[in-house]
Amino acid sequence: MESRNQTSVSKFLLLGLTEDPELQLLLFSLFLTMYLVTVLGNLLIILTVSSDFHLHTPMYFFVSNLSITDICLSTTTIPKMLVNIKTQSQSVTYTGCLNQIFFVQVFCGFENFLLAAMAYDRYVAVCHPLKYTVIMNPCFCSLLVLLSLFISMVDALIHSLMVLQLSFCTNLEIPQFFCELAQVLKLACSSTLINNILIYFVACILGGIPLSGIIFSYTRIISSVLRMPSADGKHKAFSTCGSHLSVVSLFYGTSVGVYLSSAFALSPKKTAVASVMYIVIPQMMNPFIYSLRNRDIKVSLRKLIGRMPSI
Repeated sequence: MESRNQTSVSKFLLLGLTEDPELQLLLFSLFLTMYLVTVLGNLLIILTVSSDFHLHTPMYFFVSNLSITDICLSTTTIPKMLVNIKTQSQSVTYTGCLNQIFFVQVFCGFENFLLAAMAYDRYVAVCHPLKYTVIMNPCFCSLLVLLSLFISMVDALIHSLMVLQLSFCTNLEIPQFFCELAQVLKLACSSTLINNILIYFVACILGGIPLSGIIFSYTRIISSVLRMPSADGKHKAFSTCGSHLSVVSLFYGTSVGVYLSSAFALSPKKTAVASVMYIVIPQMMNPFIYSLRNRDIKVSLRKLIGRMPSI
């Protein structure tokens, strides 16, 4: 099979979700709507938190960062898909593909760490309420976010540099609507053994540690709540964790679903459709989860909307 190295690869082809012209028009409208809802919904959460002094707490600091991450992750993938559908083109430049790989890895990894930080925040609030302001001080929270972002960027940079070392075959068709790392590796003619080992190793470390932290935190939270004598106290404690638990379930549930679908799906198209569940849906749903399930957000959101006509 004819092959060429990375210096001669000018573009990849993103096959998207369907080649049917009528369905593509429907997909364009659907994904444009979902993207606008994602951006506007998360911007509203950010504005609500920043405009209300009562929400300037560690919990909502992490929520704001989660909203920024969701906007960035959606912007990394969806606009390119919309442009390709509109122009009836499937191409993405080699550089553009590498950029997508890098930023998808960064923001997915960062969101993973943020969810773990939010779980730790709830653990301290429920299990050590008297020490909460001391432990979750602004400096510690900022350091936690910066460290998470740095680790995610280093991880994404390593994966991107490893892709640069690969040679690719003449068939450069990616059965996805964005440049997914696993799919790009399948197009390589050179050995991807090290790349795949790195993916699984990093997934176990950078995915397993935050997930273990979330499980540990909620194990301790549930244990503490069950020991509370007051029913009102139990309800209040669980209500502060409800939104975060919903987001965690959505994020990890869709990720596991995509992994299983990619392992057992009969066609690449089904895998591409399943990828929508973790790269689009959670980012769109997170603002609704926090605005509908969180009383503080709802109250502040009403205040913000109430001030809009007078601006």
